[in-house]
Amino acid sequence: MIFPRKKPAQVTAPWWQAQTSAKSSKGSVALIAVLAGAAGGILGVNASGASIFNRVNLVSSTSTIERAPDSVAGTAQRVLPSVVSIQTRSLTGGGTGSGFFIDSDGYILTNNHVISSAAQTGGRIQVKLNDGRIFTAKIVGRDASYDLAVLKIAASGLKALQFGDSDQVAVGDSVIAIGSPLGLSGTVTTGIISAKNRPVTAGDSSNESSFINALQTDAAINPGNSGGPLVDSTGAVIGVNSAIASLGSDLQTGSIGLGFAIPINQARKTADQLIKNGVATYPVIGISLDMNYAGEGAQVATSGRGILPGSPAQKAGLQGGDVVIALDGKPITNPEELIVAVRSKNVGDVVRLTYKRNGTEKSVSLTLIAAKK
Repeated sequence: MIFPRKKPAQVTAPWWQAQTSAKSSKGSVALIAVLAGAAGGILGVNASGASIFNRVNLVSSTSTIERAPDSVAGTAQRVLPSVVSIQTRSLTGGGTGSGFFIDSDGYILTNNHVISSAAQTGGRIQVKLNDGRIFTAKIVGRDASYDLAVLKIAASGLKALQFGDSDQVAVGDSVIAIGSPLGLSGTVTTGIISAKNRPVTAGDSSNESSFINALQTDAAINPGNSGGPLVDSTGAVIGVNSAIASLGSDLQTGSIGLGFAIPINQARKTADQLIKNGVATYPVIGISLDMNYAGEGAQVATSGRGILPGSPAQKAGLQGGDVVIALDGKPITNPEELIVAVRSKNVGDVVRLTYKRNGTEKSVSLTLIAAKK
């Protein structure tokens, strides 16, 4: 039996496929993609009522960010022109540090340890301003005891920083540290005052060590920040960034949130002396301390000249082996605390010293004299 051939069923294809050529499947795919995009556009017209053929205009914002004068950015903009980067070159190598103008005629305050190597070997000191200008600086005076130095460049009309009052600083106050860590000039970091009256030993050698009654801050301070300003929220300088704590590892060389600054009230007095006289002095009571004493307090040395002849200490009756436990009522727990407590005073100040001798507590008043250079 022969069956008649059936006609193939007719399949009604979508309208977009009907317009394609069966000879080019790639062309079909391409056209489908194009038309699918067009279909989406049509749907867009139906939904929004807008024509897809309208020209698209991209709008640029012309608004500006307003920064309050007392913001970190506002304060930094005012302070940065007063901060400089310091580069030294000496026979022993080079170094970098920071400083800031304390007078419009080119006087710069920095740390002694920033320029001490150049000073000792007759090296070169260059100062780079925030605007990029570079000057050769000369040393007006330096003092290792307070780790401070004053430089001078041949320029005038410069913007000097305003001095604050470091005695009025409170723990928790916001601060900004500005300087050139690792040579990166104009670096700004923020933090708070973490503590006051921290006894800190600074300096870059045993021959030029200094004892600082420091402000402690958690603002990031790194090598190269030394000599730069620590300012309060108004932009007034309250300290000179000078030292950072270390974990004692050779691998740890950066900030761990424990930075220290010389209070500006002390730095200002020393800077005035350096500018006027080229040297500075500090007050003493005329005793040598046993730096290896492990007990509570500061012990007067029993060997050598523990008591300076003719000094206030001798006149007050102190003896070798006496252990000082308080100065003006403030407890003294180690030799460093006594040193920085005395150096925070002025020559001519009268202080009350409390000490122990053979278990008996005594107190005396004495007048501070200037250390002999």
